Amino acid sequence: MEKLVKLIVAEYDAFLADATAQLEKGNKAAGTRARKASLGLEKKLKEFRKVSLELAKK
Repeated sequence: MEKLVKLIVAEYDAFLADATAQLEKGNKAAGTRARKASLGLEKKLKEFRKVSLELAKK
């Protein structure tokens, strides 16, 4: 679970950097990267929810 949380934090940091670049500088490529990162983040968050529920059952 710790590894998963670290992956989520890293993915969020990448998303935040790219989203900020798009907003502040109008960087279209950063917007594309941010959207891609958001999809990866969504998958990791769903996995976190699954693991968290399994741990709560114990």
